[in-house]
Amino acid sequence: MKINTTTLAGTATLAALVVVFDYTMKYSGLKIAFPWLPFLKFDFTGIPIVLSLLLFGLIPATFTSIIASVAILARSGQVVSSSMKGFAEFSTILGMAVGLRLLKRFRMVSSFAFGITSRALTMIFVDLALIYAGIISLPASYSDVPIMTALLFGAFNAIQGVLSIIGGYSIYEAVERRAPSLVKND
Repeated sequence: MKINTTTLAGTATLAALVVVFDYTMKYSGLKIAFPWLPFLKFDFTGIPIVLSLLLFGLIPATFTSIIASVAILARSGQVVSSSMKGFAEFSTILGMAVGLRLLKRFRMVSSFAFGITSRALTMIFVDLALIYAGIISLPASYSDVPIMTALLFGAFNAIQGVLSIIGGYSIYEAVERRAPSLVKND
């Protein structure tokens, strides 16, 4: 894949925005806790990643997702949580990319559905695997029912995916109206 200057600059800008969102949300205390698993928090870091997919494609969006993971690792020092955030965001854009390619007529709806489903199902299985492997340690009140906890992880990821995709599409549509030269034509 040949990457032009606009794609490179746009991807770098969106990757930097991911870092800014992560640090701002973390240190401002604006992250909202998921009610049933309060150690999970909603944020806006997925929006630039989704926007990167919509504007520039899967490879730039993958790069932006990796930058999110590295930024969280640099900030927190937690390999598992930073990897899981990067993996969750990547599974969202991968599902969206599949949805964009499969149903050309209903691109927005299919990418929305595939992105959320991909993220939720992938993270349920990843969380279950990490719980049973002992890599993720749950609070005592959650460790009795790991399958139910994994389903709650899936619900959290579905909601987070909705936030990321709606935010990404909203900005994409604004860019499409105001700066159509930035939008690639398939």
